[in-house]
Amino acid sequence: MIIQPMTTTAPTPPAQMISGIVELNHLGVIRAVGPDAGAFLQGQLTQDVLNMGLDTARLAAFCNAKGRMQASFVVFKRKNDGDEEEFLLVCSADILAQTLKRLSMFVMRSKVKLSDASSDFVLFGLAGDVAGAIDSGANRSRLHWSKYDFEGRNLVFLYPGAGVGRVLCCAPLGTQPPAGQRLAPSIWLWLEVQSGIAMVTQALFEALVPQMLNYESVGGVSFKKGCYPGQEVVARSQFRGTLKRRAYLVHGPLNGSVQPSVGQEVFHSSDIEQPCGLVAASAANPSGGFDAIVSMQTSAVQDGQLTLGSTSGVALTVMPLPYSLLDDI
Repeated sequence: MIIQPMTTTAPTPPAQMISGIVELNHLGVIRAVGPDAGAFLQGQLTQDVLNMGLDTARLAAFCNAKGRMQASFVVFKRKNDGDEEEFLLVCSADILAQTLKRLSMFVMRSKVKLSDASSDFVLFGLAGDVAGAIDSGANRSRLHWSKYDFEGRNLVFLYPGAGVGRVLCCAPLGTQPPAGQRLAPSIWLWLEVQSGIAMVTQALFEALVPQMLNYESVGGVSFKKGCYPGQEVVARSQFRGTLKRRAYLVHGPLNGSVQPSVGQEVFHSSDIEQPCGLVAASAANPSGGFDAIVSMQTSAVQDGQLTLGSTSGVALTVMPLPYSLLDDI
């Protein structure tokens, strides 16, 4: 059986179902503030933080010396009343404490203070018509990773999911959410999967290098900046043409209570013993079945059958990614 990317996406629910606003309780915020905040983050993350302005945000990863990701963030610079630089790093809440501890180990003499600022801010996800209204208010079309400040809120324009516009809203605690109908958290998680971008969670800790989640193709890696932990491994993977594992979107049918879990293995019919990949993110598709981001060997999508958990597990169908992959060199 030949597995080829489908010419259409997975079933899509009505537009009104995927439009609204939801509080993002699965995310947390790390604050970096001080004269050396930008320089410190520049030496730790895969992103060129020093070239970020107040109108941009970036995807970034924090790696170990072997290039394996320990965390990933949506990073943006924030206006500060004083002369100090201030950055906010939005990440999965389940790895925030350990990530903060690891980053703090590298501060040394840098004039930067790192803290868990999750209790100082509230995070909202805006999708569909609500995100579009924000965009119209800015009087121009917003590209992904652009940032727009409005009434104390930091609005980051994310990659769309299922063709639906998405905005991350970070506001001081106590700020009223933007107007709009409420969106089910499960819908937002599905849109995250449909964006093709998976954030590092505890189940993915040190499991993957950035390219195994396509970070180089969605603006999560700068190959022109200076050194950071794991930089040589990440660069070598890109420029020596050794990328043998990528992230793919897959769809699976509803099969009882079967739902993929992050970190669960995926198998290929050519090898019943060794998995070919793992689930990096998953969510129920509102129109039936489930969708997932799977990081797996590129050869696994050429032919044969993909299954979840074992070679006798639920069959998976590869879907097209919503973005183009950056060629390795």
